[in-house]
Amino acid sequence: MDDSLTLKQRDLAALWHPCTQMKDYGEEGTLPLLAIRRGEGVWLEDFEGKRYLDAISSWWVNLFGHAHPGINAAIRDQLEQLEHVILAGCTHEPVVQLSERLIRLTPEGLDRVFFADNGSAAVEVALKMSFHYWKNRGHPEKTRFICLSNSYHGETLGALAVGAVELYRATYAPLMMPVLTVPSPDCFDRGPDETCADVARRQFVHMERALAEHAHETCAVIVEPLVQCAGGMRMYDPEYLRLLREACDRHGVHLIADEIAVGFGRTGTLFACEQGPISPDFLCLSKGLTGGYLPLAVVLTTNEVYDAFYDDYEKLNAFLHSHSYTGNPLACRAALATLDIFANEPVLERNTRLAARMQTALAPLQDHPHVAEVRQTGMVAAVELVQDKAARTPFPWQERRGLDIYRHGLTRGALLRPLGNVGYLMPPYVITEDEIDFLAEVMAEGIDRATGV
Repeated sequence: MDDSLTLKQRDLAALWHPCTQMKDYGEEGTLPLLAIRRGEGVWLEDFEGKRYLDAISSWWVNLFGHAHPGINAAIRDQLEQLEHVILAGCTHEPVVQLSERLIRLTPEGLDRVFFADNGSAAVEVALKMSFHYWKNRGHPEKTRFICLSNSYHGETLGALAVGAVELYRATYAPLMMPVLTVPSPDCFDRGPDETCADVARRQFVHMERALAEHAHETCAVIVEPLVQCAGGMRMYDPEYLRLLREACDRHGVHLIADEIAVGFGRTGTLFACEQGPISPDFLCLSKGLTGGYLPLAVVLTTNEVYDAFYDDYEKLNAFLHSHSYTGNPLACRAALATLDIFANEPVLERNTRLAARMQTALAPLQDHPHVAEVRQTGMVAAVELVQDKAARTPFPWQERRGLDIYRHGLTRGALLRPLGNVGYLMPPYVITEDEIDFLAEVMAEGIDRATGV
């Protein structure tokens, strides 16, 4: 029996995979389980030696390719010095250096860094910190949060509560705090004569109304700047961020920017907020922070927020949130090595060229009879399938059309993982223009198969 078959059998006997209906991979299932042996650059390799181009950056985390020599070397070096130490009452060089660098790189005014383990945990930190800030400042009545329709912020209960993708949250609704949800500024819904900026201004009326009515009881508004990733890669104009920052200031409400998926160059700027340009009260980062190597998350906030917790112990105003692996030195060194690549190479300039190639390569799909829209923000591109192009009627979700794109991609050596009926590309930044053309070709073939064209 070959190694890969043995590994797959052992896996199915022991593991429960994330975001997966396990029956799809069982004896009655129709999906193959990939046994990956190694990775290099944009490529993953299975035990038979077949390669797959990682078009989704392994769930949006990998920025500079698998087995990057610089990040590898940094982790090996750190491993010989310090693998981990409690961050409560202790410190170490990598965590201080990373904090200093993030403060320099992020929008102005974000001068304090709080560490967590993953994206959902970062969102939990920001939510709790905002609520606790208002409590410490004498406003315990502020207990609510405002989010956008179609938003996603993670799958722990607090993060899930401020999301609005029903696929993830509906089952757990009885366990979650109530929130206010306002319509998204999604540019997919633009009229024939509207720009995306027009949509942003039109849709902001709903947010303005919610803030006017509920600011007295609201801690914060939370958004994914520019791209609602898990919600089908829906995109909106930076004008909405500008309007939102101004309104939050006017109404005395915090702004939480969840850049877990879109930070570190994905949208064309190092941080999506720069396109507002705005500075949030809380900035959540994870995923690409370590180049896709190790779990690590941070929440950056202001000195004003920090000062609300800085007090005598007896007043019990401290922020007592913690994670065992907070500020892990190995993860911090991976993050520092990742930031070194941004500092030493023209990453954003190169991404501009790659994004242009992606736009050109996918443009022909706009004329496909079952494609409603080809959209793109920086290094994130999406193709939305519909049953009726003129009416934009979606295919029934039960038909799982996107899986046909996924299956076809595997036969051609491409790892594509559509979100429902939305195929997308979010590749590592070390991809070549020829490899982008290859992915666009495979995507087009897969869409033909999925739609019966």
